[in-house]
Amino acid sequence: MNFKESKPIYLQIADRIMEEILQEIYPEEERIPSVREYAAKIEVNANTVVRAFDYLQSQEIIFNKRGIGYFVSKGSKKSILELRRKAFLNDEVPELFRQMELLQISASDIQMMYEEFLHKRKEEVGL
Repeated sequence: MNFKESKPIYLQIADRIMEEILQEIYPEEERIPSVREYAAKIEVNANTVVRAFDYLQSQEIIFNKRGIGYFVSKGSKKSILELRRKAFLNDEVPELFRQMELLQISASDIQMMYEEFLHKRKEEVGL
């Protein structure tokens, strides 16, 4: 896994796990890899994965069954979407708007690009 310096590694790992939950690699109410398994998979220290799992537990995305392992919480997909939307709207969109103003890119330019993107995605998935 390639990490960015701008964000703590444990949060990047948590983001990856949330993405895997959204992709249903780890379905709701199913077990996820252990700390050691996940650390080996992404080649990081197990303590870093523990921090990521602790963060995900605090957000009620996963839960621990003592002696059995960690599981994806029911309703976690909805929670992840809410967390990600909030972060995107609060962190990314203001910077996007600032760059649009600076580069004189109009909302209609963005709308046209977005429609092209959606059209390509539909072609990719055969719709």
